[in-house]
Amino acid sequence: MVTLSVWLMFAFSLGLIMRLVGLPPLVGYLAAGFALSFNGYESSHLLEEVSHAGVLLLLFGVGLKLRLKSLLRAEVLAGSLIHMAIFVAVFMLLLFQFSTLDKSVVLLIALALSFSSTVVAAKVLESKRELRAFHGRVAIGILIVQDLVAVGMLSTLGGAAPAPWAIAVLGFFFIRPLLYKLLDLSGHGDLVLLYGLMVALVFGGESFELAGLSSELGALLLGAILADHERSKQLSNALWGLKEVLLVGFFLQIGLYGMPTWELFEQALLLNLALPFKALLFFGVLLLFRLRARSAFLAGMSLASFSEFGLIVASLGVKQGFLGEQWLVLLAVTVALSFALSAPLNRHAHEIYEYFESFLQRFETHRRQPDDEPVSLGNSHVVIMGMGRVGTGAYDEFKAQGHLTVGLDSDPGKAEMHRKAGRRVLYADAEDPGFWSHLDLHGVETVVLTMTEMEANLIATRQLRKRGFAGLISATVYYAEDVEPLKEAGADLVYDYHDGIGVGLERLSLEQRELSNTGGL
Repeated sequence: MVTLSVWLMFAFSLGLIMRLVGLPPLVGYLAAGFALSFNGYESSHLLEEVSHAGVLLLLFGVGLKLRLKSLLRAEVLAGSLIHMAIFVAVFMLLLFQFSTLDKSVVLLIALALSFSSTVVAAKVLESKRELRAFHGRVAIGILIVQDLVAVGMLSTLGGAAPAPWAIAVLGFFFIRPLLYKLLDLSGHGDLVLLYGLMVALVFGGESFELAGLSSELGALLLGAILADHERSKQLSNALWGLKEVLLVGFFLQIGLYGMPTWELFEQALLLNLALPFKALLFFGVLLLFRLRARSAFLAGMSLASFSEFGLIVASLGVKQGFLGEQWLVLLAVTVALSFALSAPLNRHAHEIYEYFESFLQRFETHRRQPDDEPVSLGNSHVVIMGMGRVGTGAYDEFKAQGHLTVGLDSDPGKAEMHRKAGRRVLYADAEDPGFWSHLDLHGVETVVLTMTEMEANLIATRQLRKRGFAGLISATVYYAEDVEPLKEAGADLVYDYHDGIGVGLERLSLEQRELSNTGGL
């Protein structure tokens, strides 16, 4: 218990310090791991279990926002493999020039460093609410392909192939209706949390491990199976707090791999010089597949890190005698430094792109991916942003009154569902600056903001006024304290969701009472 208390104190203190200086707390968690290692603390079985559970929950949450068909897109499947092949080839040539390492060692190191961190990328994209943005979906798809390659490598190095019954995990796709039913029966309380833990850790984690497959891959696929359920977002929200706490263990564990010598630290810094090349290579490869410069740049920045999978590959290399133990510490420091460098840079990725925008746009192709084209509102007079229940109700009411209306939503699946129902709903992410930079608001008179995230409504309001929109902006909020910030940002009408329910109930009650007093006449 004492050890756990020390871990918590170090993680919180250094996480808070990093937050106060404008860096992501995860940088502080990494620093806490190194500080604990310096003070003689070592990793433990408990920390490993906590770390593993956090990673599984993170990937399960990513899966809940994923569409499996996105993995089959050329920019994802071919793009990830082309990038890996070029990166490995260039890195091997450089190592051959400046070292006398054996060919097998060089290949293993190059492959280990070719992977990008799923944990860091997913966490950064999630924190910026860009998992469903086009560049976020591309980045996550590439990470999944990389993870599949890593799983194959681990099987080869470990000399272990998937179990004969591994094919049985495909049965989860066939019992999707049962999984949906169990989620429905879980209600809205603590059972939802327990359901998510069971599916992510047991069905996705343990069952895939028993089959000789990656538990990380299992958690992600189980999340993807549940992604189309109408309560997938509620499930993700129920797991969010627990996932964030458990992930602290992952970053602590990276730091606890060992305190490096100054020589190893210098070598780790040199290896991190490959990160800009890694990001630029992603940028170039994705441009070949007709992505906009903005999307290619942001996806490349999300992937500019080294992966925790590299450590796993290296550890197996040590066990098999391909690598010396010093390589594991070196790669641990290299990976940790890449996290510390990547996280703050990604935080300012949009600002960095805008600074170089005029230069980077020169490399765009004239033909673009359909999903990456600027949104056209047509001749619509009313725009509804956020097509949940409230947004759908507003859309139907405006349309019934004869207004030309278009709906926008950041969930591609939800947008497709509305289109099948006869509504004109387009995919758009209000928190993506790229969406606003190409948006034509000519003819729009009213914008209704019904997105669940206050930050999204705030960004949309500011962007609308920044681009000279002089029409009516109305918004809904869930908390009274959010009313004033939206009005200050430029919203004309702001409705408190709970107050609105109260007003509606009052009106209905008065109408019912009047009907009773008049005998229903």
